[in-house]
Amino acid sequence: MGRIVQAAKITHVPSIWMSETMEKFRGIRDAAVAGYRELGKRARAADVETFIIFDTHWIVNQGFHVNARARHEGVFTSHELPHMLMDMDYAYDGDPALGEAIAASVRDAGLRAIAHDTPNLACEYGTLLPMRFINEDAFARVLPVAANQFASIEEGRAMGAAVARAVESSGRKVAIFASGSLSHAFWPNALSEAGLNKVNGEFNRQMDLRVIDLWTSGQWSDFLAMLPAYAERCTGECAMIDTAMLFGALGWDQYQGKADILTPYFGSSGTGQINVDLSVP
Repeated sequence: MGRIVQAAKITHVPSIWMSETMEKFRGIRDAAVAGYRELGKRARAADVETFIIFDTHWIVNQGFHVNARARHEGVFTSHELPHMLMDMDYAYDGDPALGEAIAASVRDAGLRAIAHDTPNLACEYGTLLPMRFINEDAFARVLPVAANQFASIEEGRAMGAAVARAVESSGRKVAIFASGSLSHAFWPNALSEAGLNKVNGEFNRQMDLRVIDLWTSGQWSDFLAMLPAYAERCTGECAMIDTAMLFGALGWDQYQGKADILTPYFGSSGTGQINVDLSVP
């Protein structure tokens, strides 16, 4: 019987790549990289075989989609921020069997879903940047899952629950990561360079900090009750569907785990970011 052995809410900001590769910005995201590497260490200890990534940079408009290629390999440059993230090579085994099982489980839940095995469907940086450090020597498979920008929080919950059922029947030990920001209000263009290390707006910053307080104190039901409004008012990345899917997979308001902050909250280009390990009871 398969099971989820690791879960986390993670950052994927391109300034992490800048921190590692550009002398001018060297070290500005060391804390994020350290959090990634700790997640990788914990994944190894838990014998993770596949990383499922709910990727808010693989944005879709209809249904739910899984990249079920047997091999993910190439060189990535961000079309959105090419001056920040360019020429990142990657090579990981995929998990076609689990991808097909997830799509079938999601369809059984009454939602539309497709597992894709096409050579021209590449990975996005919401998957690739975290995997660069968490799955550093490609010890586990990688299974990207798209984020539907028009899906409701309730659909995200149902999608995550269907993923958990597929994992249970798969025989796999799996890590599930929600790859996306907390608040996600980019700076206006004229302020973007100066705002590299800041959150856009005190309201968003305070809301993010309150959410972190709810997580660290285990008030999961309170957080989930506010999630739709939080996503709307704080410009949630892809409407925070990754977070809905993550908690759907963890049992939604029945979740009783603990939040372990591996990277303290930080601002990046206006957005609120964090790496948080969520214990799996």
